Amino acid sequence: MKITLITVGKVKEKYLRDAIAEYSKRLGRYCKLGIVEVADEKTPEHASDGLERQIKAKEGERIAKHIRDDAFVIALAIEGKQLTSEQLAAKINDLGLHGTSHIQLIIGGSLGLDPAILKRADYLLSFSKMTFPHQLMRVILLEQIYRAYKINAGEPYHK
Repeated sequence: MKITLITVGKVKEKYLRDAIAEYSKRLGRYCKLGIVEVADEKTPEHASDGLERQIKAKEGERIAKHIRDDAFVIALAIEGKQLTSEQLAAKINDLGLHGTSHIQLIIGGSLGLDPAILKRADYLLSFSKMTFPHQLMRVILLEQIYRAYKINAGEPYHK
């Protein structure tokens, strides 16, 4: 299975880059992992709704260039479905059993995802009704993917 994260912006903090590298290394024995970073737009404080829509649209265009037609696309969105770790593991397993060989997971920028990307997604996934920094979300998502593979393999890690 190929798993690709498509993310907006770069991770600046070393401790987050280290965590991303660690989970990427761990996932190497279970899947082929790729991480695509697209440039983020600077958002001025007190940006108007119109400007925020323009920013999300620009970031959305950059994301769309990397979405593959043959991939199952999961967009992270507050309005998405919340799953337990076991349910996420089952989702990944079921996709593989039904012939999906590539899953793309999309994490938007600080303003979220453009509606066109949400519409294109095959599945909307939410980790919480709370908002998380998008750089931290990368670590959380990678950890949950790793946990899912450990659950599916029946290996110790999941508690």
